[in-house]
Amino acid sequence: MNGKLIIFSAPSGAGKTTLVKNLLAMGNLNLEFSISACSRAKRANEINGKDYYFLSVEDFKRKIMNDEFIEWEEVYEDNFYGTLRSEIDRIWKNGKHVVFDVDVVGGLNIKKNYPKDALSIFVVPPSIEILRVRLIGRSTESEEDLKKRLNKAKSELAYADQFDAQVVNEDKEVACNDARNVILNFLKR
Repeated sequence: MNGKLIIFSAPSGAGKTTLVKNLLAMGNLNLEFSISACSRAKRANEINGKDYYFLSVEDFKRKIMNDEFIEWEEVYEDNFYGTLRSEIDRIWKNGKHVVFDVDVVGGLNIKKNYPKDALSIFVVPPSIEILRVRLIGRSTESEEDLKKRLNKAKSELAYADQFDAQVVNEDKEVACNDARNVILNFLKR
């Protein structure tokens, strides 16, 4: 029997990655993280097969043609991200449930492909202003990039009601407990 799929999506800076890491650290949910594939260059501190599966643009496009992705997106020209079917199979063979940290479009696409076996959770920031403060706190965004991310966040928030559950991430501990309870209820079905 296959495991379940737990999908976390949110605007950048809402805290989905932090929630996922905390839930994985709990260890009692039998979750394993799905490693995404991408066609961008590997950064100095990243490890292939741990942070991402780093593919050339040609390899990524070939895998698209061979229907090897359950979801993929060209974020910028020749800058692809996606989830390989083989990654889900790998985790299910380990007897675990798959947990995803993906963008909003990717999350909806996974849910569409696995409507009964997937739980989609949308992580909501307390407000756009708090999201702005969090993004500034990262010190990774230029003013122009910050504006782009905030505009994208506003449009992504419109998709929140298409997800099975919403978790407001104002307090990390409360949000983790809320997400954990939603997951436990889903896994009992």
